[in-house]
Amino acid sequence: MPLPGRLAQSTIQTMNPSSGDLRVVQAEPLNAESPLRVLAESVTPLESFFVRSNFAVPQIDAASWNLSVEGLVRRPRTIGLQELMSLGETTIASVMECAGNGRRLMSPVPEGTPWELGAVSAGTFTGVPLRRLLEVCEVDPRGVEVVFRGADSGAVDGGRVVHFERSLPVARALDATTLLVWAMNGAPLRSEHGHPVRLFVPGNYGVASVKWLERITVVDAPFIGHFQTDRYVYRRHPLHAEDESVTRMHVRSLISAPEAGDTVQGTILVRGMAWSGYGGVTAVAFSADGGATWQDARLLAASSSHAPTMWECEWTPPVPGDYELVARATDSTGESQPLEPVWNELGYANNVVHRVRVTAQG
Repeated sequence: MPLPGRLAQSTIQTMNPSSGDLRVVQAEPLNAESPLRVLAESVTPLESFFVRSNFAVPQIDAASWNLSVEGLVRRPRTIGLQELMSLGETTIASVMECAGNGRRLMSPVPEGTPWELGAVSAGTFTGVPLRRLLEVCEVDPRGVEVVFRGADSGAVDGGRVVHFERSLPVARALDATTLLVWAMNGAPLRSEHGHPVRLFVPGNYGVASVKWLERITVVDAPFIGHFQTDRYVYRRHPLHAEDESVTRMHVRSLISAPEAGDTVQGTILVRGMAWSGYGGVTAVAFSADGGATWQDARLLAASSSHAPTMWECEWTPPVPGDYELVARATDSTGESQPLEPVWNELGYANNVVHRVRVTAQG
């Protein structure tokens, strides 16, 4: 396999937020959005892939890195990168989205990182299914959840210092698509994306995909932790139970071309990306009059069940003037994007339709 050798010998790249086209939302810790124009393609370039950090990015030497598996397992162990790679390799194409994407579109804007709509990207994720490692370690039948701890840490409410930790039910951890990832888009993970190894849970919001992974613990009760029960939970959300943990991505579509403020002329091709963590995208409706009338966009076949669904629609402005373009996706469960923001206390899962204003010339 060529990738492990490349990874072992490569110099891991770190993003310079001042040199790329990412929009830095917060410098410390680093949080930066992808420009929507790059989402016109099904794979987002690494230099344009959004970055979500809760604490400072840890710098980890891949050669000395190891991962411990403990708790309710019959064979606890510590494993290094090359041994982990020897367990096999698979690649999944998927969307990754921050649960707070769209928070800035709410009124009033809830607390938290003020993301607009670029806290999402799409790529390929290469690693080994987590279940292969857990099978080696033999999970005890009493295990209820699997807790994942990252190397990043910092102070939270009240000044407590915590590591970033999240959990998954045992069944989800053992799912064939849950990966321990060491590469994105065919290249070693960058530091800001979790080098040398991160968890990847396709279909779930990015918070589930713990970066800079250093410890896995199987426990016999639901995990209680800052990023599991204090944050990344739904509060005062009309569609979710109070304090329900944020998990799967709500259906969403974005318009990647044209961009807001563009001037267009003649027939143009409106393009975008759609996805859902609850099921495949079955339709994208397009409107050029702010949602008064709609037409079906053309869906392009997704490469896999978790890959983005690219869509396009030809549009000819009937007369010169200002137009509001709108895209609205529906998934296989029948859920469609709301026409207005869904406000909730912590600002999660705001999947309101995307509106883009453009000017048509004669």
